[in-house]
Amino acid sequence: MNQLVRRARAATREAVVASTLHSSPGLNRVLTFWPLLFYGLGVIVGAGIYVATGTVIERAGHAAPFSFLLAGVAAGLTGLCYAELGARFPEAAGGASYVRHGFGANWLTLITAAATTLAVAVSAASIAHGTIQYLGQVLPLPPQMLLAILIVGFTGIAAVGVRSSVGLAAAVGALEIGGLLVATLAGWLAAPELHFDGMIPTTAPAFGGAVAGAFIAFFAYVGFETLANMAEEIKDPGRTLPRGILAAIVASTILYIAVSSAVILSDRTGANPLIGMFEGRSASLFALVGSLSVANGVMVEIIMLARLFYGMGQKGQLPAALARVHPRTRTPLIATVLAGAIVLATALLFPFQHLLITANALTLSVFVLVDLALWRVHRANSGSFGGFRAPAWVPPVAAVVSSALIAGEFLF
Repeated sequence: MNQLVRRARAATREAVVASTLHSSPGLNRVLTFWPLLFYGLGVIVGAGIYVATGTVIERAGHAAPFSFLLAGVAAGLTGLCYAELGARFPEAAGGASYVRHGFGANWLTLITAAATTLAVAVSAASIAHGTIQYLGQVLPLPPQMLLAILIVGFTGIAAVGVRSSVGLAAAVGALEIGGLLVATLAGWLAAPELHFDGMIPTTAPAFGGAVAGAFIAFFAYVGFETLANMAEEIKDPGRTLPRGILAAIVASTILYIAVSSAVILSDRTGANPLIGMFEGRSASLFALVGSLSVANGVMVEIIMLARLFYGMGQKGQLPAALARVHPRTRTPLIATVLAGAIVLATALLFPFQHLLITANALTLSVFVLVDLALWRVHRANSGSFGGFRAPAWVPPVAAVVSSALIAGEFLF
């Protein structure tokens, strides 16, 4: 009875919001599979392999490629959950929407949205800080001014239109992949011999190191969930969104294994072993590609946050103004400006380094809730959905894996 009352109240809120937004156009459905895939790869790879490789190798040694494989499998489990939920409920609010459908609890939806907002804001702020370390060498301006220029600029691009912003992110994604393929080829050519000994751990200590590396490598996959927030701007989301999410995870896994094996074979070490593949102008050019790849994540996080606010505004869970779409750009302009303002304030005001562990834990907590939401949807609606379906065992296993990663984040 209580659940029926909650659903009736939610329906009433949505009806009130819909009546206030009837004159506002919807989001523009222009995205197809290939732009979505390169957009996803740009998100995952940019803030992943260019940053995490050295740390994973530090922990796992020659078993680093196996660490990336383990992390890819772990990410793929939750990716399957997002893929089915995105096909079932193609809504811009993404994870928050899935939790609402799975649990039917408005308070839990709001907690999910708050956790996502904090995690995205800290992540985008950290990416922005990392980018200006390079930009400072090119533009001799105060760091705070560079941060403002970077974040305000990306907010403007995100507000112009989804075709432009996703097109830019996809183009940078293609550039990232090209850079990684060149680095992989350079590493293999520089290797004295192509010996793959030790890349698959065969002893307990080696396996332990690979698992420890996988804890770090997992966060090189975070970003696939942002594709779900583009659901209302995708053509045929029930088919395209699951394919985009899963293809992005598989492609990034193959890239990560190839690149990390090239680094090991060529015996490159240090915090940025990929740059060590090159010398002189080639190293500077690769560093520029890397900085663009990392910076790309700022825009993507702003777009994701704006769609979260837009989707929740549609459902009456946030002010209806956030669900208004600009008639010319067909983007949620107010939601985008708010998202950019939150990221900028986080970057300028908070010592985000101390919040990164918390942000990672919040991201994984959202994954747990989304996994469990699909489990509940399966139990309540078994056999009633004809679209993409994850195997029944995936949601509980994915929730256990994400919970173990949370524990590992704090314990190790």
